Amino acid sequence: MRKRILGVAAMLAASAVVLTGCGGGGDAEDMAADVDWGAKPTGALKAWGFENADDVGQSRLDYAAEQLDGLKIDLDATAFDAQKFTTRIASGDVPDVVQMDRRYVTTYAAQGLIMPLDQCLKEQDVSPRDHWYPFVIDDVTYDDAIWAVPQFYQPPAILVNKKVLDEAGVKSEEIDTSKPDVLLGAIDKIYQEKGGVPTRLGFDPMATGQSGLWILGMGGQLNDEDGKPTLDDPKNVAGVEMLKKITDAQGGYAAVKSFTDSFDTFGDKNQFVAGQVGAQVNAQWYPNVLSPYMDQLQLEAVPFRGADGEPFSVASGTSFVVPVGAKNPAAACAWMVDLTSDDAWMAAGEARAETRKADGGVNTGLFTGSPEADKAIREKWVVDSGNAGFDQVIATYYDVVDYGQSFGSSPAGQEIQNELNNAITAALLGDKSPEDALKDAQKAAERAYENITSD
Repeated sequence: MRKRILGVAAMLAASAVVLTGCGGGGDAEDMAADVDWGAKPTGALKAWGFENADDVGQSRLDYAAEQLDGLKIDLDATAFDAQKFTTRIASGDVPDVVQMDRRYVTTYAAQGLIMPLDQCLKEQDVSPRDHWYPFVIDDVTYDDAIWAVPQFYQPPAILVNKKVLDEAGVKSEEIDTSKPDVLLGAIDKIYQEKGGVPTRLGFDPMATGQSGLWILGMGGQLNDEDGKPTLDDPKNVAGVEMLKKITDAQGGYAAVKSFTDSFDTFGDKNQFVAGQVGAQVNAQWYPNVLSPYMDQLQLEAVPFRGADGEPFSVASGTSFVVPVGAKNPAAACAWMVDLTSDDAWMAAGEARAETRKADGGVNTGLFTGSPEADKAIREKWVVDSGNAGFDQVIATYYDVVDYGQSFGSSPAGQEIQNELNNAITAALLGDKSPEDALKDAQKAAERAYENITSD
């Protein structure tokens, strides 16, 4: 096993995703079967995660530490790194818990580098599909097993700059992704340019940042039930073609990308304050960035709508895994469960409410990945801001959370995402047709899939 892991560490792809390895989780499953997941947490726990923990993270760390007062927690609070992860496993310097993006989880599960956690959750009396949104659990499910304890689900929606729309004579309901002709008509009214260079976008679709949303929302799929890439599925063409129409209507993808790269996204002259966009796809966290400028803005939000006209969203977030070779997996199990319990999230909700009270900001809520926690936090701490538009934005994100769907669980999940972004870029620039771009992306993703899953 160690020799094969060394091969993994030595052959990392440029995308930083492991592309060759153990070729199965049999060893990891055997190791997990030998663990007493219900044992009392004692001794020392090595954890890797919580880089630059904010009030939400620190409050949950404090809560878990209180529940496990007999456990010494050694926290490596640095960012996850794929090469560092496999190197540590190969060297025997194995953390007991690692925090990582959920798109990595199935890759490591297929290679046998992390342990399945079904028995861990059972011993902790956690019913996964009751405690978390089903599509959040789908993200970390592979080969009929659950491989990670998930956290967070911040759904995307469309933020609408009402002041810009009003100037153009456009209504918020015209920003409808299920009605291309209506949407393109609204874009045409809002869009402004000077000398062929955009000065105002009617709609920023976040083409590569939200590529999965567009493909899945328009009826496509990224992988099949077994995790095999399906980027060349004919149904995926619709999402790419729609993105091309949107960007072509605003000077073309190169011009749009150059313009959006210049946005002061986190600053005083952000694209909404500066009137540079009429509407933009954004994840739930971005209204927090805009809340200090609430009095300068007239914001609303509308859901992203799928091809069927219904609101649509996709799950994304991070998770905790237990690597093979972990020396204290039982304590890791208890710690992960405590960190993602409803009580931990309520502690986080209280901490965030206190922070917002101190800084005078708006509490937009927490989107934890757990429906009961989301509901309880909203009911107790999300109050009227005094700005009807901003309150409508917050409510819209809470509405769309129920329409989530998993990106799909695949051993090549991160590589699928990378290749999809490459395909969309090539198609929007006109270098390839959408069909050819997706076929080329499929070939690269299939190679990654075969490398990961082969013996």
